[in-house]
Amino acid sequence: MSIDEFRHAFRVAATPGRIYDHLGDPESYVGLSPLVVAVRDVRHTGGAVAYVAVERFRLGPLHWDNPIRVTMTFPDPGRRIVSDVRSPGSVHLVATVDLEPDGEGTRVTEFVTVTSPRVLRRFVIGQARSVQRARARELARRMEASRTGA
Repeated sequence: MSIDEFRHAFRVAATPGRIYDHLGDPESYVGLSPLVVAVRDVRHTGGAVAYVAVERFRLGPLHWDNPIRVTMTFPDPGRRIVSDVRSPGSVHLVATVDLEPDGEGTRVTEFVTVTSPRVLRRFVIGQARSVQRARARELARRMEASRTGA
């Protein structure tokens, strides 16, 4: 098994509270993460939220739906969300999002640790980094759109 770590930091023109509320809602991940097309089986249990997210991979006219099990915990309410993701193929990803006030906005830092079989490593890392960057752009876009009423 391979273990890889990477981080991405960016600024969003919204308060930490608005971002935290958005990221703490599983339904927000549909479209926020470009591969996630559905969320189902949401369960709130003892300070955590567990759900199944459906990732859709496309290759031309073909697609494959990959159900992933996600458990979100909130170790520092309002400031940190940890998502533990279990995917078929023995892929395990932990994403920790930290929110820090930055002027009138928020500095968002996402630290990812991903464990995957060596044979899948290149694909998994490429997808995880691509999704991380796209999610940052979409989060910033959503927060800006809601701020301006667009």
